[in-house]
Amino acid sequence: MLVSYHNHTRWSDGSSTIAEMVEGALDQGLDELGISDHFVLFPDRREVDWSMPLDLLGEYVAELKDTASRLDGMQLRLGVEADYLPGMEEQLKSELEKHPLDFVVCSVHYVDEFPVDADRKYWDPLPQERVNDIWRHYWLRVRDMAAARIGDIVAHLDLPKKYGFRPTVDLSAEEDQALDAIRAADLAIEINTAGWSLSAEEAYPSLRLLRKARQRGIPLVISADAHSPAHLTRHFGRARELAREAGYDRLLRFHQRERFEIPL
Repeated sequence: MLVSYHNHTRWSDGSSTIAEMVEGALDQGLDELGISDHFVLFPDRREVDWSMPLDLLGEYVAELKDTASRLDGMQLRLGVEADYLPGMEEQLKSELEKHPLDFVVCSVHYVDEFPVDADRKYWDPLPQERVNDIWRHYWLRVRDMAAARIGDIVAHLDLPKKYGFRPTVDLSAEEDQALDAIRAADLAIEINTAGWSLSAEEAYPSLRLLRKARQRGIPLVISADAHSPAHLTRHFGRARELAREAGYDRLLRFHQRERFEIPL
């Protein structure tokens, strides 16, 4: 099966409508297409320009359901990419549980108020010590997100490398804590192929981290993180090779928050 779940539309920061993404998925031979637009719930409910408005989650799901009901030959899976913010765990889960989602991608885009992947201009002036500190706290956020069991799939596991800024200290202990928490919560991770087209110049996560995940028995999906139809299966062949190199021979698909294994 050809499955791509982590994808965005104009409901958040994508460039295309749900209908246009569906058309692209059909053209590319997808068996299942997931749409997972951003949902960011801050304590003060501030609006984020790359996320859907908080009060429109129901309308978003309704459009996905309506589109799915009219499809023949391909499954449209209903998803959301939910940001982890400390202290908002129960409120976020309560909001998501109101809707018939097939899967939830959970992610960390903020370390306190620092926007990890918004723009390299936030990283450029930082001394290396601060870069190291952001990386350290990022892994602790991922650990805490997994422990909260908000979603089903952990997104772009080593996201802070997006603009090429890497830690210069050993953070293997923090990485291991995050991966152990993901395993304990029985969550999946993704090979997010978008990183190959960015300054990171490699998928999320790195092969090193992917091998650590495989050693722990953490299951896997392959995602394009597409923001337009042209990218729905971007680098998927390369991602399969990476998965095999790390020792994987199975992927997951999702329906109504339950998961099913499929051959790689």
